[in-house]
Amino acid sequence: MKKILMQLFLLLAEGAEDRRIPVGGQAVIEGVLMKGPAQWGLSVRKPDGMIETETWSNRPWTSAMPWKLPVIRGVVTMIEMMTVGFRALDRSAQIAVGEEEKITAKEMFITAAVAILAVVGLFIALPLWLSDLAVRAWGIGPLGKNILEGCARGIVFIAYVAGIGMWSEIRRVFSYHGAEHKTINAYEAGAEMTVAGIRNYSRIHPRCGTSFLLIVVAVSIVVFSLAGHGSILWRIGSRIVLLPLVMGISYEIIRGASCAGALGRVLMAPAMSFQYITTREPDESQIEVALASLEAALGKKLGPASEAAE
Repeated sequence: MKKILMQLFLLLAEGAEDRRIPVGGQAVIEGVLMKGPAQWGLSVRKPDGMIETETWSNRPWTSAMPWKLPVIRGVVTMIEMMTVGFRALDRSAQIAVGEEEKITAKEMFITAAVAILAVVGLFIALPLWLSDLAVRAWGIGPLGKNILEGCARGIVFIAYVAGIGMWSEIRRVFSYHGAEHKTINAYEAGAEMTVAGIRNYSRIHPRCGTSFLLIVVAVSIVVFSLAGHGSILWRIGSRIVLLPLVMGISYEIIRGASCAGALGRVLMAPAMSFQYITTREPDESQIEVALASLEAALGKKLGPASEAAE
């Protein structure tokens, strides 16, 4: 169950992605997964304190038509990150915790199904039910109901993250999430890629998936209003059908903001504030793992801090 909740968080908090060189990542159990132009790099801290690093080829699903078209590419990217994230999470558990058995295809399917049901239940059905209660209590109109539903969705997400953040394992994942962001920020800034140099950079990144939340909430208010106001089953079903459209539009907004320089950062500032919940300040050993992962993803050494990595 912890793996399911952890992967659900990692899906919602997809790592940053550089628009010039396709570098991005996410935190896993005692490690970091990074995406480079040609390969994925996974680095995990082993129980003996050493770092184990693995790579595998990366051919983005959005590299071919029609998957690279605007809006569609956002949905495809999320599905790809979830698929790769499950693989990395499973492998990191084997390395860091010593789990011997791999997740079978059946177990993967069950885990994915439970995660999808959790998304539908927590972030679609529950906000709908809460907004219905408010309508009956206060007589709010359709527009107000849609706004309340969107706000409820945001509050549910914050409560979910705060709840799982009480687990020590998740807090460590949050720290690795911070290490991932610091490392990418340092790399994008052209800084000296050492642990000491990376530590000075922010754990907040403008293209983190956590920033996705506020954008999704705003976009969902508009898009879901197109579905009308039928029965509860109709509204749940219509939101499931329209969810890919919401994700795709939100992805394009974040992508556009990342290309807008200072103006984009100002516009994204409210959404970026959520990262103070989903990241923690990492220690030097966690930054070292993130750096080793980035080096593996890029296929080259970046700094002396990586010499200790295996």
